[in-house]
Amino acid sequence: MSRIIISCAVTGSIHTPTMSDALPYRPEDIADQAVGAAEAGASILHLHARDPENGHPSAQAAHFMAFLPDIKARCDAVVNLTTGGSAIMTLDQRLEAPLAAEPEMCSLNMGTMNFALYPMAARYETWKFDWEKPFLENSDDLVFKNTPRDIEAVLTRMGDERGARFEFECYDTGHLTMLKHFVDRGLVKTPIFLQFVFGVLGGMAATAENLTHMKRLADQYFGDDYQFSVLAAGRAQMPLAVMAAGMGGHVRVGLEDNLYIAKGVLAKSNAEQVAKIRSLVEGVGRTVANPAQTRELLGLKGVAHVRF
Repeated sequence: MSRIIISCAVTGSIHTPTMSDALPYRPEDIADQAVGAAEAGASILHLHARDPENGHPSAQAAHFMAFLPDIKARCDAVVNLTTGGSAIMTLDQRLEAPLAAEPEMCSLNMGTMNFALYPMAARYETWKFDWEKPFLENSDDLVFKNTPRDIEAVLTRMGDERGARFEFECYDTGHLTMLKHFVDRGLVKTPIFLQFVFGVLGGMAATAENLTHMKRLADQYFGDDYQFSVLAAGRAQMPLAVMAAGMGGHVRVGLEDNLYIAKGVLAKSNAEQVAKIRSLVEGVGRTVANPAQTRELLGLKGVAHVRF
């Protein structure tokens, strides 16, 4: 089979430090965990930032620049910065750091959706920061805004003007339809890198049937001009990743999407998840791509052209 890309989502805008002490939010911890994930086999590092004083999700360039140069100096993995940030940020806020850093890759969410995290609030009794529980509880009225105007702005400002390629995050079938719309308009360049996202309340459930359906639609819409990867939140992370590997796709793991390494066992680090999925995908005959091979597969501009 073809080479497989392992992406790692090191930290994120969804989970909180209270839920796992392994989830990094200080810049030195984000850098250490990112480098550890790269050493374990991740060739793409998907990165968010946090305010180190209060753990709050941040898109400020200063918070990203506190760890990006360190990561670049210590490993050659592809840095993939979020343009999603947090659902409570404006688009301009979400783009502050990517515009300054000019990374090789960015994530791009392909549709407006409910992003309902409130069931998580009842699962925990103690909280590290006072904003965490109210944020989760109020997500029953939270809309993650990604309109066609927003999408075109990211494609233009990050792609056309700064040479980034995209991880197109598709949480539902309509997101593939929206991506095809932008392909038809000539605003998306091939090869396309799709990230099928399963398990977020408001998007697709994490089921084998949904994965095969998304793959069938992508084949119909994009033919041979795309690569796909699978991200499943929570306990479906590893099973759907292995299924994706068997289908010829790529995989994404990381503490942003799942805090566990096995049932009831918190992962000690992002690297532990990467090492596990590497063993599993190699077990089904896939060869893990290194950063240079990943850059070639995805047509990236190269680390010499970033600004960090």
